[in-house]
Amino acid sequence: MSVPGTFDAAPARPVKSSPAQNAAGADAARALDERLANLVSLEDRLRAVAEAIPGRVTFSTSLGIEDQAVLHGIAKAAPEFDVFTLDTGRHFPETLQTLEDSENVYGIKIRVMFPDAKEVEDLVARDGIFGFRNSVDNRKACCDIRKVRPLNRALAGAKGWITGLRREQSVGRAEVPFASWDAEHELIKVNPIADWTLAQLEAFVADNAVPINELHAKGFPSIGCQPCTRAIRPGEDVRAGRWWWEAKENGQECGLHVGPAAAGSQTASSAAATVAPRQ
Repeated sequence: MSVPGTFDAAPARPVKSSPAQNAAGADAARALDERLANLVSLEDRLRAVAEAIPGRVTFSTSLGIEDQAVLHGIAKAAPEFDVFTLDTGRHFPETLQTLEDSENVYGIKIRVMFPDAKEVEDLVARDGIFGFRNSVDNRKACCDIRKVRPLNRALAGAKGWITGLRREQSVGRAEVPFASWDAEHELIKVNPIADWTLAQLEAFVADNAVPINELHAKGFPSIGCQPCTRAIRPGEDVRAGRWWWEAKENGQECGLHVGPAAAGSQTASSAAATVAPRQ
């Protein structure tokens, strides 16, 4: 923090890829997108990812129901994939229990990424312990320090990034592709259950006895940090419980799945989703 009351922007990632390298990456992502669209099972899709992407492939799990399904598939089809989660310091106890349950069930070590302690201390000193509720800018600053910066550290050097995004989750994610080139992180971003419906997801979890966060059964379809998540009411959007005090934007996000890569990704099946800042 160079000036009292302000925060330095996250260090810019050096642009290492040439236009030709970015074009090659986009071509590889398009080919993978087409291949995944023609496969049905999650395990087959994950095997295809392992075959298509040389180098480290990493999976960022929020420990929500979508990511638990993907973790099950990874354990069966691609246990060599790196798996990590972001601990913001404000998770529900049930989320941490899901982390331990997952490691015990699947025998996979999940790396836990933490925010920089000094940045968190400075943020709280400036905004207060619940200062993220005072303005959207404050909330985005909190998400940036607790989530986005640790994510960038975790993705450094990876060639593939797997997520549990689904098109049904929100309007802003309605056209999320199976695979796209993420120029900012210089990797292929893969969403292997992008086309799954909620019914498919719940059936998969039940049929395979996948461990899930018990909050899902208590009205929490989308689970983030404890101070920023509430149970939803009947008829509300599945993400209505996230940052509920803010005026709702189209596809409200925290910053993990937005940015230049999201806006500029090219796919064979669809244009990448354009999502307003969130989580």
